[in-house]
Amino acid sequence: MLTAILVGLSIGCASNPKSPAAIAELGVSLQEAPAESKRVLVVINKKSDESRLIGEYYIYRRKIPQSNVLLLDLPVTDNIEWNPYLDLLESRVKKKIEGLSHRIDFIVLCKGVPIRLRSDGGYSVDGHLAAMNLAFEPIAKPEPEQIKRCLNPYFNKAEPFSSAKYGFYLVTRLDGYTVDHVKRLIDQSVNGRPNQGPFLLDQDPTKTEGGYKMMHDSLVRAAKVLQQKGFEVNSDETPVFVGSSWPVAGYASWGSNDKKFNADVYRGLRFLPGAIAETFVSTSARTFQVVSSGQSVISDLVAGGVTGVKGYVSEPYTFALAYPDVLFDRYTGGFNLAESFYMASMVLKWKDIVVGDPLCSPYSKKSSGASSLGEGEPKEREPLGAR
Repeated sequence: MLTAILVGLSIGCASNPKSPAAIAELGVSLQEAPAESKRVLVVINKKSDESRLIGEYYIYRRKIPQSNVLLLDLPVTDNIEWNPYLDLLESRVKKKIEGLSHRIDFIVLCKGVPIRLRSDGGYSVDGHLAAMNLAFEPIAKPEPEQIKRCLNPYFNKAEPFSSAKYGFYLVTRLDGYTVDHVKRLIDQSVNGRPNQGPFLLDQDPTKTEGGYKMMHDSLVRAAKVLQQKGFEVNSDETPVFVGSSWPVAGYASWGSNDKKFNADVYRGLRFLPGAIAETFVSTSARTFQVVSSGQSVISDLVAGGVTGVKGYVSEPYTFALAYPDVLFDRYTGGFNLAESFYMASMVLKWKDIVVGDPLCSPYSKKSSGASSLGEGEPKEREPLGAR
């Protein structure tokens, strides 16, 4: 017992990462691993000290089986070209999964794995890796037929995920400004509790029409869903960009697209263990480095203690955003973080990134009355705004 505690302390306090060979030996045996941890493949960039530090910490905290750890030689850049992506990342992840005797449902990418394909306006690595076994072409233009082709079959469902059933994987990443921020995110995930609130849902009265309407309506529905479940909700309908004087259990807003956006308020948000968030911002995951200009970034929320958050590496258009009513309904109904974000997201192979531990699931009871988005295919293609 004492040995385990000392090992945990040494991992938590280490400033230097283990060698790739040592990391490859981390993890428990398959027999010792919890059932949920067996479903997770962890991908680490050998060339990144940050990736190795975060990977080893996550492996320890979640008791990931040694067989489920994959170390790769990847460029330490935000962008990766198509052929290197296929050769260095996708093909090796496929081979690793095919060589396992057990099913993988979740893939966790550690900080230092590239986030975007080709260029600053490109697709997310995470989105392509998730759907690597699905043959359809990604959206080239945001037209109804192309969106329909890339619809997520798990969208708006209310059942546990299985890669065997749905044919793809739920990919999340452990990322933020610093290693310490990400380690705290992992701790918040492991220590998450079913908080009753508050949930802060900040509307913008100028975004109630056109392509923005469906996300505005989803914020309204989210407030009703959470209130009906007995949660404390602050659903703000004023033009003011609001914050909270106490840590929140969930958050959704227009971020820097809000007409009254206040960067200090945004960066001042604090979160309870297990809290998740979505912001309707085009390039909120364009980088996980510190930025001094441009649109708001989700790294600021990770710095504030959020446990899970969705962002976008380039313009996703409103149809790709996570619907807050579905997101918070599923999450508070007992589904895990990865399931909740993917059930709330309409398309695959696009611009999305989900930051967080997929296994985080602080609400144990499954929801009996799942909210619905209604019928009809997406027609609005409103861009969220230029950088």
